[in-house]
Amino acid sequence: MKEKRLVLRIQEYSYDELDDEARMLVERARAAAGDAYAPYSAFRVGAALLLENGEVITGNNQENAAYPSGLCAERVAVFYAGAHYPGVAIVALALTAFRRDVITDEPAYPCGACRQVLLEAENRGNRDIRLIMAGRNKVETVSSVKELLPVSFDKRFLE
Repeated sequence: MKEKRLVLRIQEYSYDELDDEARMLVERARAAAGDAYAPYSAFRVGAALLLENGEVITGNNQENAAYPSGLCAERVAVFYAGAHYPGVAIVALALTAFRRDVITDEPAYPCGACRQVLLEAENRGNRDIRLIMAGRNKVETVSSVKELLPVSFDKRFLE
């Protein structure tokens, strides 16, 4: 038997310790969360992504009475970027969440479906995407989507 170990590297910061780029993305994500359509869960999520060309794209969760028909903030932003800036790589993505209009104490992480979509974007752009998850009390970052989805499904399985 062979055993493999996975190590997750998360960097933890206070908001004040963030660099200017990360702070700007967190603020844009917080603003985007305010416009989320979340009448059922009251859980508003905002995402802001920085493209290689300097553009910042925001997205927020969009719920639907038929729950599976909604879409997460991360995918809204990633799909918009892909539609309007095809071929431009994503450099970083900030994510934040509010529960009943109060920012969550702990950072919210992308769901499994969003992790898979972000991994595809990372692979397509041929560069790591820095993920910045911001709560009220702390900000956690990872240097690549692969950190959150180390054992993943990708195009290798389809070739």
